[in-house]
Amino acid sequence: GLGDVYKRQIVSRLHRALGRRFQAVTINQKFENRRWTGKTGIPDPVVEQSLLASRKPRLWQRVHARIDQYLDSRIGAYPLGIRFNMRHGFHIERMRPGHSNWFLDSDRIGPLPEWDILYRMMFWWLFSRLRYVEPGIMRLLREGVDILLLSNLQRPTMYRYLVAAQRFNVPVLGYVSSWDHLVGKGVVYPYGQRYIVQNDQMKNEIVRLHGIEAERVTVTGWPQADVFAQPRLRRDFDTLLESFGLPVDHRSCVLVTGNTKTNAPYEPRFLERLVKWWRDTGADQRFNLIFRPHPKDIDWRERFASVADTPNFYIQPPSYTDMDVLALMLKHVDCVVTNAGTVLLDSLINDRPVVCVLYDEGAPEDEQHARKNVLGEHYRDLMESGAFYRAESFDEVTRAIEQSLEQPAELAGSRRKVVKKVVGVVDGQAAERVAQAFLNEIQAINQNKEE
Repeated sequence: GLGDVYKRQIVSRLHRALGRRFQAVTINQKFENRRWTGKTGIPDPVVEQSLLASRKPRLWQRVHARIDQYLDSRIGAYPLGIRFNMRHGFHIERMRPGHSNWFLDSDRIGPLPEWDILYRMMFWWLFSRLRYVEPGIMRLLREGVDILLLSNLQRPTMYRYLVAAQRFNVPVLGYVSSWDHLVGKGVVYPYGQRYIVQNDQMKNEIVRLHGIEAERVTVTGWPQADVFAQPRLRRDFDTLLESFGLPVDHRSCVLVTGNTKTNAPYEPRFLERLVKWWRDTGADQRFNLIFRPHPKDIDWRERFASVADTPNFYIQPPSYTDMDVLALMLKHVDCVVTNAGTVLLDSLINDRPVVCVLYDEGAPEDEQHARKNVLGEHYRDLMESGAFYRAESFDEVTRAIEQSLEQPAELAGSRRKVVKKVVGVVDGQAAERVAQAFLNEIQAINQNKEE
């Protein structure tokens, strides 16, 4: 996916600079090792499974692991993350029992009262030396690591590495993986040497909400936006349309992007109505219509079967790995219709007129999934920017599409302004700046050791 693209760039840059002193570790063997092997200049990245299997735990270690697992489900990453969100008012409207996003699953808050002293104790335990760490990871951090770099500082599976680093006084350099992580994806490890974030807003958040000193934070821009800095030719877009079976006659093109089944359960009804309007009004003779389901939508064929065979309408198979295709579309489509998610920001980066759908087609009045999806703190600047059309009914959606096609530059100034604030400079060099920030800090740490 796009995340892999920029991570591979960063890893390749670090490997070129550090050579054999650099070792990459992937967390999920089944998915990540298959995508990374042979693409980073590192022939055999170590995976966590090999670390875990490198030394069989003894009886006392297995007991320790069971105790740690029991405590973690009650006072660990997710109970503490939910309490963090509740303390700051993040995603309260979206929380419910059994939510598929565990940071929004109110059942996981744990049994303890919501007292400040207990919150502080839970925070201390989360990264404490009392926690269980697999023998292979302990051996790696004790014997072979001078500095630990993390590509996703707040991923719960990373915490075992952080605990081991704390035990052996290994400096930690951490990257905050996404613009929403500081305001909804748990607490931040407080003992890091350097924190790398994407924009000034995130820097303010990590200082204000997580207590990290500003001098330990580096702003680099958003590496995921690097792909959008590359030129994308119109003839390549026409070729793409032909591969979709769509007419290439310089008619306009509207891209509709999907959310997850959990976040947008009524999306099939919306798409059915949109396609019907498009056909009944003759709009299908004026613009092509493309639907891009969310990459996690494994039921897309069944959910959208009713419109799949509509002429001049194309449904892309969900994918995390076709980001060059998405970048090409966002450079040349004439309008993007979406609810929430990174694609909303991606569209603004590419200066596309955007229609943000804020209602659920056919839903009971008490259900407001679409609106709740954009209530996160990280959406605040976007929602206040005036950089896109807000649609709270189907009629407003269609009017906004027509407005986008007739006056594509109407909100261009607001788009540029909010992108500068939320993303920063989009020059294709953010991944290089992340790698260089890591290298600068590594050099500083090594110089201090020599002194």
